[in-house]
Formats: sequence, C-alpha cells, structure tokens
Amino acid sequence: MIAVAAGLAVDGRLDRHWVLRGVTVFLAICCAALLLTDQTRRLRQIVTAVGLAMFGLIIPVSQTAWSQPPEIKFALQVATDAKAAAQKAARSTVAVADVKAAAEARGGAVGSLPTEKTPQVRGADAYPLIVRAKRDQGRPWACVSFKNLDAEVRSC
Repeated sequence: MIAVAAGLAVDGRLDRHWVLRGVTVFLAICCAALLLTDQTRRLRQIVTAVGLAMFGLIIPVSQTAWSQPPEIKFALQVATDAKAAAQKAARSTVAVADVKAAAEARGGAVGSLPTEKTPQVRGADAYPLIVRAKRDQGRPWACVSFKNLDAEVRSC
C-alpha cells in the first residue's frame, strides 16, 4: 500500500521511474504473498520480510523523495504558468514563447547557459526546452516539452 501511495504522490507530468515503480509494486506484492502463504522455514520468512520492506517501503519512499529536486519543482511551476497563459489566450497548444515568459517571470531562463567552451545556446527554440531556475546558473536544469496542453518534465 505504501508503494502504491508513493507512486501516486508524484506529479503525473514527471516521466520518471514509472517502470521501476511498477516493478517494485509487483515485487512487494510477491513478497507479501510469500510471507502470508509460506510459513515453513524461518530463513525464507526473514528474506521475504526484508524484500517486502525494501520493495514496499524503502525504494518507493526514496524514489518519491528524489523525484522533485528544486530544478524539477521550478520546471513544474513554469509548465503550469505556461499552460495557464495558453489557456488564457484561448490556444490549444503551448508556445515556446509562453514557456520563456513563464520562466523569466519566475526569475529563471530558458536554454543552456552560454560558456566559453559552448557559446551556442541549446534548448531555447524548440521542445524539449531547457529550463533553468536561475538566470546565471548553468546546471542543474530540467527539460520541459508540451503536447498540446499536456506538459512533460524530466531531467536532462
């Protein structure tokens, strides 16, 4: 139950770890079934109890805690603001300009930070866009893309 709750606690716009979450829920259910049905050997009970704790508690909770670092939270806020701007303008798609305006309004920027090594800005003209939480900070950043009004946020 904790594994399912931890999976549902993560924002649906994040495209992270869904396969791994499904596998851990399946393994937690298998360990619980073994623990309930097989009472023959003490060692087997200990192994399945440890497996249940790992797959049902530790891995799902740690994945949920790690799923939203600051750059991902910023990108989710920018995605929400850009979607609201597109809806306000009565458009069915979110434009790159909407994302840029939303990021700048929150104090961030879109695109990679130009440096001496890589002077060309990447991820500022087409999806997936690189969203930075601070204008003058390079990494860490997140990638945002839209399909119509549906956002997808991931680390990049």
